[in-house]
Amino acid sequence: MLKSKLILWLFSLKTSLCNCHTEVRKEGFNDTRPLYSITQTGQMAGPITESSGLARVAGKETFWTHNDGGSVPALYEVDLTGRLISSRELRGVQNVDWEDLAQDAAGNLHIGDFGNNGNDRRDLRIYRINLKNPAKSETIRFQYGDQTEFPPALPDRIYDCEAFFAFGDSLYLFSKNRGRDNQVRLYVLPNQAGTHILEAKASTRIKQQVTAADVAPDGKTFALLTYGKLLLYTIGNGEINFNQPLYCLKLARKQTEGLVFVNNTDLLVTNEQGEIHLIVRERGRRRE
Repeated sequence: MLKSKLILWLFSLKTSLCNCHTEVRKEGFNDTRPLYSITQTGQMAGPITESSGLARVAGKETFWTHNDGGSVPALYEVDLTGRLISSRELRGVQNVDWEDLAQDAAGNLHIGDFGNNGNDRRDLRIYRINLKNPAKSETIRFQYGDQTEFPPALPDRIYDCEAFFAFGDSLYLFSKNRGRDNQVRLYVLPNQAGTHILEAKASTRIKQQVTAADVAPDGKTFALLTYGKLLLYTIGNGEINFNQPLYCLKLARKQTEGLVFVNNTDLLVTNEQGEIHLIVRERGRRRE
């Protein structure tokens, strides 16, 4: 217990020292300090021990979340305070290492069972869940096209992912930038059942590890969550890439791993310690 507390303290200290100076000076991001406020709205409890993904519940002001790998394959509905509203254990699926949630335009919920810390998994998959008719749920399987060793040498362990979202007819995955080069790699795969071979479509250097992603409901912005920062990008001409950096927000909120847009400007973030934080853009502020 003492060792765990020490590790958490060191981790919190590291994230508290993060800032957006490099992103603003060299990478084209805007400083968000005058624009956003961050408020803790609640604390998860009960069966939710390591919140690792977030998605909106259709037609309600509540959210789905789940625990990290090795836990019961279940979804938990919570409100902004962390109060448990409902839970759904899913049959026919496994929680090897669930890392993120995504939702497509048809209302399907996607569970990213693709955590791969050791870079040795050969069963990477995304469950596409139809909550109204679970019998219609499907599995999207994939592998990295350039991975030939399981695992590769330590400096080359770049095949880990904890962040994705659905946009149009595709799923967009962002690597956790492990390895020697700190490159976040963007992968795109069809939002349909089957087995797919992934090749990186784009990449960018982000020093902090990426742990979650989401796209705004209006399709104009996407966000990447890291340990210590939140990065926002503009979506131009309906294309997902790193070409239009928008905002960088310092976010020293421990081990942040869950992210969802509440509306087109505000976001909800959770960490593995169960805290819920609401990020609100001040109304009346002009978007650059």
